[in-house]
Amino acid sequence: MKKIVIVGAGPAGLTAAYELLKKSKQYEVIVLEKMDRVGGISSSVNMNGYIVDTGIHRFFSKSDEVNNIWNEILPLQGKPAYDDIKLKRNKDYSKNGPNPENQDKVMLIKDRITRIYYGKKFYDYPVSLSINTLKNMGFINIIFVGLSYLKSCIFKRKEKSLEDLYINKFGKKLYNMFFKNYTYKVWGVNPSEIASDWGEQRVKGISIKEIIKDIIRKKFKKKNKDNTETSLIETFYYPKLGTIEMWAEMAKKIKEMGGKIYLKANVSKINIKKDKVIDIEYKYNNKIIKEKIDVLISSMPIKELFEDLKGLKAPKYVYDIAINLPYRDFSSVCMVVDKLKLKNNTKVKTLNGVVPDSWIYIQEPHVKLGRVQIFNNWSPYLFKNKEDINNKVLIGLEYFLNENDEYWNMSDDDFINYAKDEAIKIGLIDDCEIEEAIRIKIPKAYPAYFGTYKDFSEVIKYLDKIDNLYCIGRNGQHRYNNMDHSMLTGIETAKCIINGIRNKKDIWNVNTEKEYHEIKTNKNIS
Repeated sequence: MKKIVIVGAGPAGLTAAYELLKKSKQYEVIVLEKMDRVGGISSSVNMNGYIVDTGIHRFFSKSDEVNNIWNEILPLQGKPAYDDIKLKRNKDYSKNGPNPENQDKVMLIKDRITRIYYGKKFYDYPVSLSINTLKNMGFINIIFVGLSYLKSCIFKRKEKSLEDLYINKFGKKLYNMFFKNYTYKVWGVNPSEIASDWGEQRVKGISIKEIIKDIIRKKFKKKNKDNTETSLIETFYYPKLGTIEMWAEMAKKIKEMGGKIYLKANVSKINIKKDKVIDIEYKYNNKIIKEKIDVLISSMPIKELFEDLKGLKAPKYVYDIAINLPYRDFSSVCMVVDKLKLKNNTKVKTLNGVVPDSWIYIQEPHVKLGRVQIFNNWSPYLFKNKEDINNKVLIGLEYFLNENDEYWNMSDDDFINYAKDEAIKIGLIDDCEIEEAIRIKIPKAYPAYFGTYKDFSEVIKYLDKIDNLYCIGRNGQHRYNNMDHSMLTGIETAKCIINGIRNKKDIWNVNTEKEYHEIKTNKNIS
């Protein structure tokens, strides 16, 4: 049997292991994960009985392969969940699907509502030309937005940066209102310094022109050529017991098929000889273990991969590009409060009067807070007792930081208090007592598109010369992959290995399509 070692038990690594073991009996598969849990950055932690995610992780994909795997692991709900019953919601439940009231292995169907919070007012996300938007902006601003957009149509910029991309699509006025400051929050640099790659997939198909077309399409129910309506996604799926439930169940199936998963296993050395990985060393249970391997699949950050590669004969300029690739780090504070100060002024009914948003983009420039996740709108079963959703609010306050900056190095208690103060400042909560709170830190959560990234293609060329090394996932490819894209890199890698395909092009090509991620076609996603 060929021995395959996979570094990282996130969506990419686990999917690669799952596919290899499910579709072939020829491989011994070992997964090494340095954290104490599976799921990578797409995971959950237990906060004294409350389940909170390590960031916003909704389950939506245009890929049938990904959707089929999700359904194999956690079938779609067939009966109403607790909040569906209380609010008398009707959904397109799966025939013969599990009942979330008495079964845990189940995916819930969730309505997706996401808005922007700016100037203590709510705006649609993506920005739309709704009555609410026009009212919040005011007549003068609307005139300036229109003139600014017309100017951008006449004087198109060459799209060298993210700033150029945004201004071409929305005009400078809207760019300054809704993109410039928020992008700086996320990446820590001005959009003019960021390559347009990231933005192309985040806003492809979304512009003022497309917003107007979407309004007309919805009003007249215009159909495209394949007779399916195309619009922004309005629903997604979510595991009953948090994001980690998907990956914990997948890990269980991997073990049942003979795979091994070692948690708190830290890779220290990857030995290469004649452009081939020959063995790997890692620390596990206070012992240094050396494994001879046939194939290495890596989802570790490219920077760390190059630091661990021994016997590497890469040109110095390639090595320098790799170890200087930039990252943005993530920290969140999850807390339980009695209520939100924000009022639900929508027509969407909720429990405990919370706003109906799954998450909110905080674009107030005077706070570092970037996003707010409202777990009430994800699953009632994340609460210690599901009935608590009627009188408590579980929220996540999300920050984008640099590892070892002043905020990253704050003590947990100080950072929790800092986040609470900012939530009070923007009118999210009152100065109330917090029942439970936890701070989560995830280094290298976001591979960044500036600095040496501009020359990253040189790194890819070199890595592809190492015959039995495959790079997958968000950090393994230094690409802002969504969860399903990371899974697809694992799927494509398994195909290459099983079918003996030496060209890794299909793996690197995942998530390079110039199509907006948030658009769905009804024939693919119900």
